[in-house]
Amino acid sequence: MWKRYIIELGFGADLHGQDMTKAAKRAVEDAIRRSCLCGLEEVLGIQDFDEIRVHVTIACPNPEAIQESEVLSVLPVGQKSIQVRKGGMAVPGLYVQGFGDVDDSVVVVNACVEVSVAVD
Repeated sequence: MWKRYIIELGFGADLHGQDMTKAAKRAVEDAIRRSCLCGLEEVLGIQDFDEIRVHVTIACPNPEAIQESEVLSVLPVGQKSIQVRKGGMAVPGLYVQGFGDVDDSVVVVNACVEVSVAVD
């Protein structure tokens, strides 16, 4: 049976370019930078961190634009999975053609990262 060990939340933004994947990667990085999984080894005795499951939920304005494998690539360990849903936000920013903008929006993406472990 798998049980959740930790849940972390993060957010990421792309101020110019409206790149949902870039913002999603930043959101996942934001979440995992605030966690130390020392209890996996010290309390549970897990030696191989590829034995854990890491599930990411992404909420963004345009879910179809997310390149899932790229987002998962920022996770350093674990059996990785992802779910992408509509959410996050796009707010008015500044259109600068030279920055690669397609419009004037700032894209904000939310991430929830869940680490689960097998227990008897």
